[in-house]
Amino acid sequence: MPTVTVSSVIDAPVENVWSAIRDYNGLPSWHPRMVESHIEDGKGASEIGCVRNFKVATGATIRERLLDFSDENFLVSYSIIETPQPISNHSATLQLRRLTDGNRTYAEWTATFDAPADQAEAVAKGMGENVFQGGFNALKKRFSGEG
Repeated sequence: MPTVTVSSVIDAPVENVWSAIRDYNGLPSWHPRMVESHIEDGKGASEIGCVRNFKVATGATIRERLLDFSDENFLVSYSIIETPQPISNHSATLQLRRLTDGNRTYAEWTATFDAPADQAEAVAKGMGENVFQGGFNALKKRFSGEG
């Protein structure tokens, strides 16, 4: 089971970064690869079990179920339930932590999943570089110059 972990430091207070990403339906507002999103069945975007259905820039549709959400811990966990990627048993967590040195944010995005052995490395690399680091790069750019 591949594990992908990407971390970054964002030059903004954790509350500001969390405010930008806490809306489970709000990926298109901060992640450049996500272009539209909606929560299925009229559920709330922070309701455990809700499913976000979104499109990425390539046109692919992905569905993810919310597993955990915590304003107190600046944390969101989810699982991919439908994707064109050859993966299953996916679980991911995006968590922010306060850095007291400079009032910055430590961000960590981790995922585990099953994939065919001959495709697992490529899937993990794409997830880590394009989705996780791509999201962090967008947040760093958004908050550049903010203290």
